[in-house]
Amino acid sequence: MDIESINQQLHNKSAAEIVRWALSQNKKAIATTSFGKNAAVMLDVISKVDQSVPTVWVDTGYNLRDTYVVADKLIKSIPLDYHVYSPLMTSERRNAVMGGIPTMDDEEMHKEFTRQVKLEPFDRALNEWQPEIWITGIRREETEHRKSLDIVSWDARGILKVAPLFYWSDKQLESYMEDNELISCRHYFDPTKVQDGRECGMHTSA
Repeated sequence: MDIESINQQLHNKSAAEIVRWALSQNKKAIATTSFGKNAAVMLDVISKVDQSVPTVWVDTGYNLRDTYVVADKLIKSIPLDYHVYSPLMTSERRNAVMGGIPTMDDEEMHKEFTRQVKLEPFDRALNEWQPEIWITGIRREETEHRKSLDIVSWDARGILKVAPLFYWSDKQLESYMEDNELISCRHYFDPTKVQDGRECGMHTSA
């Protein structure tokens, strides 16, 4: 597969056209969502192309109330084949053992926290679905790591990662949200990232 050529072909295509391209490869595909601030855009685009796409949400158990309220509304209003994966240990038990959410001051503890609440549940999803294509809402401007990627790239696990919104700006997302009357999770916090511009590991793990 000539990734460079494919990216050139898809560069000026719409998000829906990129999703159609991904699904036309006739390979097992999944989508993922965080139900973050602009997550509704990717869900809406995929739903308008194919509502049967398995869509994975890793619920760390540490989302803010707003995230859970918005997630529930989006699941009901945007038809997709949703599947929720949660950590094996409850957040209350983990808080008791770890003393709450570890900070980056204790890098090893935070790494283990991230593995438990994000990476292990996602690995379970991958083992269950065995996807060959992963449709994701990541965008180029979000992190330094993502600037090294493109619309289509190989994940370290050997999965073809397709990002239909890769070159979208915040303004484009906001316009789409308004035009399609989509709700936003205005209060979103990912405890595995700690700060904006940092990867949680889902897109960098092997």
